[in-house]
Amino acid sequence: MAWVYLVIAGFFEMGWAIGLKYTEGFTRLVPTTLTVAAMIISVILLGLALRDLPVGTGYAVWTGIGTVGTALLGMYLFGDPATAARLASIGLIVAGIIGLKVLS
Repeated sequence: MAWVYLVIAGFFEMGWAIGLKYTEGFTRLVPTTLTVAAMIISVILLGLALRDLPVGTGYAVWTGIGTVGTALLGMYLFGDPATAARLASIGLIVAGIIGLKVLS
């Protein structure tokens, strides 16, 4: 169950990271409220996952999911550059996440 919590927490991390763009500096009420809610849910789920997972593995996987998802969503939603180097770097992060999962 810890891994399920961790993956869901990672998705909420993506949600709040992308949500920050829509808050326009926390000047828009609805995006700000949703972003703060996603932050809280993400951290709570991370805490639940860390009851059973090593902290180094859990935190690295959580941030990795958030980083990869946010980078890909940034490319899709906001037209961030999708260069070969960026995509290769994302691939390295994914490889690290898989490695941490397999070795934990």
